Amino acid sequence: MENRIIKILSKHGGVPLKLIHGHFATNHSHINCYLDMTTLKTRQSEAELAAKALVQPYVVTTIVDTILCLDGTQIIGAYLAQELSRAGFVSINAHQTIYVTTPEYDTTSQLLFRDNLQPMIRGKHVLILTASVTTGISVRKAMECVEYYGGSTAGVCAIFSAQPTVDGQEVHSVFTPEDVPGYATYPNHECPMCKAKQKVDALVNGYGYSKL
Repeated sequence: MENRIIKILSKHGGVPLKLIHGHFATNHSHINCYLDMTTLKTRQSEAELAAKALVQPYVVTTIVDTILCLDGTQIIGAYLAQELSRAGFVSINAHQTIYVTTPEYDTTSQLLFRDNLQPMIRGKHVLILTASVTTGISVRKAMECVEYYGGSTAGVCAIFSAQPTVDGQEVHSVFTPEDVPGYATYPNHECPMCKAKQKVDALVNGYGYSKL
C-alpha cells in the first residue's frame, strides 16, 4: 500500500475519487485498483456532491420510498433523500418522506432487517445505494433481500460500477471503468497477478482495506 494515490474528478459535478493501483482481493474477485471512498462517505461536502451526481436519473420518473444504503453510504443516502425531496419526488408513503436505512448482516453475510425496520421495506419502492459494484453479487443479494421482505427495487446506484446492469436492473454510477485508468477485475481463480506471483497488497471491501 505504498503505491501513489491518484485523484480523479467525475465528468459532471466534480466528485473526487482516490485511486491506488496494486493487487487487491475482495470477497468475490481480485482487482488491480483500490478505490478509496473514505472521504466521499464521511465528509459532508463530498457526500453532498456525490448525492447531487446520483439524483438525476430518479427525478420525477421513479417512485422512491426508501433508500437502502450498503457499504457505509448512509451519509450520501441522507443527502440523496434530500435531493429527491427538493426535486419533488413521488412517494406512496403516508408521510410523504423517504426512509434511509441500512441492513444488518448475519454470520453468513446474509442481509436481514429486524421487525422494527421491516415496515421501511415492506410494500415500498426501494432505491439501493452502494459504494461500488464489482461483480454485482452484493447488489443481487440486496435485491433478493428487498423482495424477501416484501419490497420492490426501484433502482440501483453506486459511486463506481464495473457492471452496467445487475439482473436486468440498470446501475447508475458516478464513475465507470472508463473513468479509472487501467482498471481491471478478475475472478479469484483467474487472476493474472496471482499467476505472476504478485503478492496481494490488501484485503478490501466497501468499508476499507486491511494491509497484508
